[in-house]
Amino acid sequence: MASQLIPLVAAIIAIGVAAQILADRFEVPSIVFLIAAGIALGPEGLGVVTSDSFEALPAIVGLSVAIIVFEGAFHLRVEKLRQATSESLRLVTVGAAVALVGTAVAVRFALGTDWGLAFLIGALLVATGPTVITPILQVVPVRDRVAVAMETEGIINDVTAAILAVVVFKIIQLEEPTLSAFLALFVERVGGGFVIGLAVAGAVWAVLRYIDLSPGDAPRNARLVVLAGALVAYGAADTLASEAGVAAVATAGIVLGNLGVPYEEQISDFKGDITLIVLSFVFIALAAQLKLQDLLGLGLGGVVVVAAVVFLIRPLLVYLSTVGGDFTLGERLFVGFVGPRGIIPASVATLFAIELQAAGESEAATLLVGTVFLVILSTVVLQGGLARYIAEYLDVIPMRVLIVGGGRVGRELARRLEDRGEDVVVIETDDETVETAREAGLTVRIGDGTNLETLRAAGGSNAQSIIAATGDDDTNLLIGRLATAKFDAERVICRANEPDNIEAFDDLDVEVISSSHAVAQAIDNVIERPALQRWSENIEEGGDVQEVAVENDAFVGRTVDEAGDELPDRCLIALVTHTDDTFVPEADFVLERGDRITIAGEHDAVREAMARCRGD
Repeated sequence: MASQLIPLVAAIIAIGVAAQILADRFEVPSIVFLIAAGIALGPEGLGVVTSDSFEALPAIVGLSVAIIVFEGAFHLRVEKLRQATSESLRLVTVGAAVALVGTAVAVRFALGTDWGLAFLIGALLVATGPTVITPILQVVPVRDRVAVAMETEGIINDVTAAILAVVVFKIIQLEEPTLSAFLALFVERVGGGFVIGLAVAGAVWAVLRYIDLSPGDAPRNARLVVLAGALVAYGAADTLASEAGVAAVATAGIVLGNLGVPYEEQISDFKGDITLIVLSFVFIALAAQLKLQDLLGLGLGGVVVVAAVVFLIRPLLVYLSTVGGDFTLGERLFVGFVGPRGIIPASVATLFAIELQAAGESEAATLLVGTVFLVILSTVVLQGGLARYIAEYLDVIPMRVLIVGGGRVGRELARRLEDRGEDVVVIETDDETVETAREAGLTVRIGDGTNLETLRAAGGSNAQSIIAATGDDDTNLLIGRLATAKFDAERVICRANEPDNIEAFDDLDVEVISSSHAVAQAIDNVIERPALQRWSENIEEGGDVQEVAVENDAFVGRTVDEAGDELPDRCLIALVTHTDDTFVPEADFVLERGDRITIAGEHDAVREAMARCRGD
């Protein structure tokens, strides 16, 4: 048996890694390929993986869920939550309640189940999950407020859905289920998991902070300590009360992620790699247990449940959760469409099905697994596969910025633009430079920026700005010529390394930045305008200067003085661009629709002012 198991596990992991690579290549969630691989390997396909292949599958799934939840919680930063506090809070409270009740009602009447099983399925399908949301956000770079709300919903609802489902499962097994029994079970799982997770997080933090982990191997040992802590938290809490382990690892992950532990970056990368491998293995193994007849047996009722979840319940809960917030209509429609279910519903449903079958309730087990997997398959394929197209149609992706040249100038510019929430893609040919840029967390496409197809594949048709930032003026000239002739970018900017070449760039009708002039100007500012230079250098520490078009009716026809009263404190209108003229406005200058105003001040105040001017 062992001789067969080893190559099988190795093959599943290899296929899982291939699925991740294909997902990156085609810009769709990896779960699409993982499910397809699982079905292909299972009884409905090659029959390589069957229900008898892994006797310890429940234990494997449990530990895998622990690692996946911990990794997602580790990235949940308190400072990021502040960017979308109201939407996030409502999504995980009001939204979760609507999803639970709405799905339960749909299952009850479409499939004719009893209320207990209906609420069990509803509880499981509350979860969206970081394992399916994060890959979508990697290929659909929406604005920060949207991404934070969706990531927060995925992480928190993963935990609450798992715990809620366990409580519901235990309740329907009671002879006399009551509200007090429900509350007692819920508090036991949440409270016990929270205490154990907090204790383990404190112990891990103390070890990392105050114990010498060996100077030569400290980063490696830190990674292992954190991994062991996650597994210990899960095991200890699960021993105390079944499924309390999910709450424990979530608590430990959130606490450690916000305490600023040593070697945090290395730990995060390591956990991410482990999670990808675990996710690949578990999802393929679970999908392989799926039987086609379980899905087909649901009939029209299954289709009704999927339609209700995708086209009614999800849009309704997002509407109720985001009404009165900062989301634009397009962003609300996008979030309302994108709500795929992932690993938590699949894994926990499989564990419940095993228990139901052992108790002689095979029909309930089949209905549970069939419904959950049908919704997962449908939402992942439909919502995950179409997410980018829907985002582009709704115009919720910030306009792309292409930077050709990943050297020091290109990387620094890309970093600054990404910090402002822009969708930046760097194009570079040199392998070493590509590696350096990717290590800095930048999105890099390998290719020749002077090639039209390379620019088009990188998003030139949807680019707001195309920037030629290489160290070779001939290359920058060619890029500028292609960009102005073949694409409709708002601006094309070229770097001129030699002052004598500026005239050639001017002939292209592009904006040209001379390296020598820029350095000379910076030095001149230090001498003649030191306060301005110091403030400019410290913009990233809390200040900001941004330009925005006046689109809100509340500002059109108002004077600069009146418009300034409508802006937040700690920011002001510094410049106005009217037609082709840019000037410092007088207080009684009347703004027109389409005028561009430059706002200077504190970072948060400037961003809020921009939103008001746009009418967001």
